[in-house]
Amino acid sequence: MSRDFDYIIIGAGSAGCVLANRLSEDPATRVLVLEYGGSDKSIFIQMPTALSIPMNGTKYNWKYMTQPEPGLDGRQVHCPRGKVLGGSSSINGLVYMRGHASDFDEWESLGARNWGYANCLPYFQRAESWKGGSDSYRGAKGPLSTNAGNEMKNPLYRAFVEAGKEAGYIGTDDPNGFMQEGFGPMHMTVKDGVRWSTANAYLKPAMSRPNLTVITHAMTRRILLEGKRAVGVEYDHQGQRQVAKARREVLVSAGPIAAPHLLQRSGIGPGAVLQKAGVEVLHDLPGVGENLQDHSEVYIQYACKEPITLNGKMGLFSRFLIGAEWVLFKRGLSVTNHFESGGFIRSDAALGSPDIQFHFLPAAMRYDGKKPLKGHGFMVLTGPNKPKSRGHVRLRSADPFEQPDILFNYLDREEDREGFRRCLRLTREIIAQPAFDRFRGEEMAPGKDVRSDDEIDAWVRETMESTYHPCGSCRMGEDAMAVVDSELKVRGLEGLRVIDSSVFPSEPNANLNAPTIMLAERAADMVRGKPLLPPSNAPVGQAPGVGLTQRSGAPVRAVVY
Repeated sequence: MSRDFDYIIIGAGSAGCVLANRLSEDPATRVLVLEYGGSDKSIFIQMPTALSIPMNGTKYNWKYMTQPEPGLDGRQVHCPRGKVLGGSSSINGLVYMRGHASDFDEWESLGARNWGYANCLPYFQRAESWKGGSDSYRGAKGPLSTNAGNEMKNPLYRAFVEAGKEAGYIGTDDPNGFMQEGFGPMHMTVKDGVRWSTANAYLKPAMSRPNLTVITHAMTRRILLEGKRAVGVEYDHQGQRQVAKARREVLVSAGPIAAPHLLQRSGIGPGAVLQKAGVEVLHDLPGVGENLQDHSEVYIQYACKEPITLNGKMGLFSRFLIGAEWVLFKRGLSVTNHFESGGFIRSDAALGSPDIQFHFLPAAMRYDGKKPLKGHGFMVLTGPNKPKSRGHVRLRSADPFEQPDILFNYLDREEDREGFRRCLRLTREIIAQPAFDRFRGEEMAPGKDVRSDDEIDAWVRETMESTYHPCGSCRMGEDAMAVVDSELKVRGLEGLRVIDSSVFPSEPNANLNAPTIMLAERAADMVRGKPLLPPSNAPVGQAPGVGLTQRSGAPVRAVVY
């Protein structure tokens, strides 16, 4: 059976849902979306506080695992990816952080022409409906609802911001606006107490359009090529092999693991890798699956002297009450991801923009919700946000259900190892400030005995986890290892684009959902042949002392145990 469409979108995730909405705005255009996952109608997806459940199960998560990582003493690391409408935006931590302006200017310097900050900012604004209203940086009329959660009601959130200032850094009222650098609120994708995934924001409002077809539980096996043009896809659905034809383009939005895996299964990728897996080489493109990168982090945990942390809400009865309040009223602890304050700082005075991110949590536990601290505690999640280490995604066979070989090569570069040393030492200085005097108990992890470079390195190798921000495996650029050009077209082929975080040349200094949505918004205009939004001339804030000091000059309390 074969069906014809103008556009075929593979993957209904953070980017695919945006494309489905924007491309189907034209009633004369027929759009097909293929998604292997199913419905997102689950309380555990829609309730923000329940984020750890879909992120760590298998119903909504591909639950990829890396190969043994050499830099982590051979440990394998969990790499969750969404397997549901909304993709990873339906299982992520709901953090809305765009990245620093210099991140997008860096993309342009790496060959992504016209993807600098001035070009990207208008699309961040178009996507967003910011609770605080619009200005030169924020949008108020877009599909994606963003806000500041519970407004830092727990005093520990504000203590973290104040401690950052006491440690010599600046504060920022809006890290997604004029000034990213500094300590301040973290923003999230929540609307009226509900997770505002791209499925909720973009896909569902468009699904009533007669020109949009969404097929769930559909596994795309391969992209069909005629010569050097993509003409359709072959997919499995309800036990039947199906073919769909694309009159205009095939758009791959399967994410940084599945996108290169699909291209490789289709005969597009490094010839030697494809041949080893028994796949015919139809288009030798050496960069497919290379340049893989990820943010990673450690959990620095402290006991809390006051019983005000989320560790006191871990019991079954407390969880029941939180869930009931969400079902009945959509309010309370259920409507936040609990990452309500954070910070962005430079690890070195010579840097022109931040390279370290802090997520603060008024609890001491793992990101997956497991192994909470006995008693009360809080923690800082941190890591170097501009990693230098690079890995790969490589298929093993043509079977789409056989997970590919994934290796991030965490800590392969000395710059990344030094970055973690700085993260730990700087975090200790921050928590040692007077703002935490009434709260700060014993350092539980890594513990006061972990002090030397060797001790820190050993602890990081043992405990470091992914921040779940993979990208870069189908890099945008102009050199021989680039996979797509600046219009996201696969190099050397016609009718085929990749539109998701796999095309990022480098990691933004932030969580990846917001920049992925921005990328898809801008790509939709490119695909439709519409004029791109004019560049913004909004200025970019820079902390005082750049080039001279990483801090603004306030006194710093020494760490004392």
